[in-house]
Amino acid sequence: MPLSSPAKLSTAATTTTLLLLLFLTTTTTTSQESDPESDCTNKWIHIRHLPSQFNLDLLKNCSQYPLFDNFCKYLPNHGLGQKTHNNSHSWYRTDPSMLELIFHRRMLEYSCLTPDPNLANAIYIPYFAGMDSLKYLFGPEVNSSFLHGLDLYHYLVHLDTPSIWQKNFGHDHFLVMSRSAWDFSQPLSNDPPIFGTSFLELPEFYNVTALTFEARAYPWQERAIPYPTSFHPPNLAFLDSWVNRVRKSRRSALMLFAAGGGISANPNIRRSIRLECDNSTGISVNGTGYNKLCDFVDCSNGICEHDPIRFMGPMLQASFCLQPPGDTPTRRSTFDGIIAGCIPVFFEELTAKKQYGWHLPEEKYEEFSVLIPKEDVVFKGLRILDVLMSIPRGEVRRMREKVIEMMPRIMYRKHGSSLGLRSKKDAFDIAVEGTLQRIKSRIEELAAQ
Repeated sequence: MPLSSPAKLSTAATTTTLLLLLFLTTTTTTSQESDPESDCTNKWIHIRHLPSQFNLDLLKNCSQYPLFDNFCKYLPNHGLGQKTHNNSHSWYRTDPSMLELIFHRRMLEYSCLTPDPNLANAIYIPYFAGMDSLKYLFGPEVNSSFLHGLDLYHYLVHLDTPSIWQKNFGHDHFLVMSRSAWDFSQPLSNDPPIFGTSFLELPEFYNVTALTFEARAYPWQERAIPYPTSFHPPNLAFLDSWVNRVRKSRRSALMLFAAGGGISANPNIRRSIRLECDNSTGISVNGTGYNKLCDFVDCSNGICEHDPIRFMGPMLQASFCLQPPGDTPTRRSTFDGIIAGCIPVFFEELTAKKQYGWHLPEEKYEEFSVLIPKEDVVFKGLRILDVLMSIPRGEVRRMREKVIEMMPRIMYRKHGSSLGLRSKKDAFDIAVEGTLQRIKSRIEELAAQ
């Protein structure tokens, strides 16, 4: 039951249409072709039934948090958002906070669902944690953020079938949280509370695997998965067409910085990048093969977030995309750049290498990215231009091909996609595969104790 995606959709129509999707039974796979080669050994997943207060009702409340945003306009197309234009097949105005909805829609067509929790290798909790957190972060319950998740735990353990949880005490359960883990990590002892909720600090959820945009370095239960970009192809032809465009695009700029910030008087990596980019206009490009050394796309005040046209064109024309940390280490722009075949330049390992090991294996980073320690740039005067211009052009081409090879692994293809496209694992497939293996290893470890 795919949703329509007109360029403009009223809030009421959007919400009413979206409500229908959660009434789909968990065994329905939509009208897509079934995969005859599917082997479900060690891959069975059971979707727990939750009352509507934990998912459906949260969509109804999409306009109730003006301090955050009215996210009703991001709900069409099962969370992909509105199309960038009426004739678009692959490009949407996707908001990252809709990943819980996107992931849920994809789970409904997962090929190895079982209605019997006793046969499942993993249990998916269809709880929209990020959406539910808004009442604690921006709403009336800001001083009660330590309560976030307790009603869910009470339902899972006491009101629903208790044996599902008690079988492995939550070790086989997982959920998606479409915010940084730091937003759910407020210590329970904080009084008065600071920004964030205490969901991941609750001992009740220590055993559950949480898939977040950005994980902390130490807890067992968290794992980072890619931010959704605006690119969601429905079939292999559209993916191949985009890859061909990326491969043929003329890279007329050496490096690109697409971001806001960088205007602080205090030393920081974004400020150093802005200054170097501004100063690069006086440097000769003769013999470099580029028309400009640094391009800057101003994304201040969130103007780029739902408008990929602003930054994808410049990314297609740049060899390297600079990915400095901001308020937190990770950036959606990392994945936008990979979709554009733009080689990422990182300034600390927490931005990607120590986060997305399932999707971007750590041992591969030297093949598709550059690491320049931010301290060397900010405090030791190292010029980013010097580092990038020292890389031979042949090596740049090889790195770009590796980036293109990584592209399917970090994109979320459209729900109901073709069988041909489903032969390539995307971000959802890899996240589920990693979660299943993580849960299997954990349960085996506990059994051996």
